[in-house]
Amino acid sequence: MTWHSLPLFVRLAGRPVILLGDGEAAMAKRRLLERAGALVVGEESVAAMAIVAIADESEARAVVDRLRVRGVLINAVDRPEWCDFTLPAIIDRDPVLVAIGTGGASAGLAAALRQRLEVLLPASLGRLATALFAGRDAIRRSYPDQGDRRRALGSALAEGSALDPLQADGDAVDAWIGAGLDARPSGLIEIVLTSSDADDLTLRQARTLALADRIFHRADVPVAILSRARADAARIECAALPDDLGAGLSVNLRLA
Repeated sequence: MTWHSLPLFVRLAGRPVILLGDGEAAMAKRRLLERAGALVVGEESVAAMAIVAIADESEARAVVDRLRVRGVLINAVDRPEWCDFTLPAIIDRDPVLVAIGTGGASAGLAAALRQRLEVLLPASLGRLATALFAGRDAIRRSYPDQGDRRRALGSALAEGSALDPLQADGDAVDAWIGAGLDARPSGLIEIVLTSSDADDLTLRQARTLALADRIFHRADVPVAILSRARADAARIECAALPDDLGAGLSVNLRLA
């Protein structure tokens, strides 16, 4: 399974971004750029990125061609086939930003998903992120090993745990650290799949895959399901489990 784009968060504070066009579309993009701290400039300025919000197609095409010759990355409003990058729908829980993109397929769908998720993500989410950042030194002292630290945080951030993102706030981080931090998950968990469709994973199965350090799986387990694991988790195709599973949390994944 390949992606149409690689999602990235780009720091634009103090950096020039070309914005061309007028009307509501251009104004909306200007507001986004200014909120990110970008310097909005014209076509002749030196910049790495540009947003073209020109209604006339021939004029917009000419501008895009000129900028592309200069190596500028382009977002052409309402013309996804011309775009090098797209602008997502954004949920702001500063410093947490949730971006929803469709690769230009449907801005309306991205906006609808944003509206649904806005209701689910509490205002306290930003305070939780800020507190985790402030407590990072204490967490590192308790878990010097990066893998151990990741597993401990993954366990604490799980649903119903001490730092459940949908329930906890900044004060919960101090309480968690003061209590000596949660034990990190380890051992072997068996997951028997009843379907080859990744959308049929239970919430518990999806969370387990997201926490695992290594995934042992049969050859018939679909790539779409394996993709639900962390990017840095080892995927090991095997017919039988090895004697030594290694440290941390392992998952034995197979179809029923």
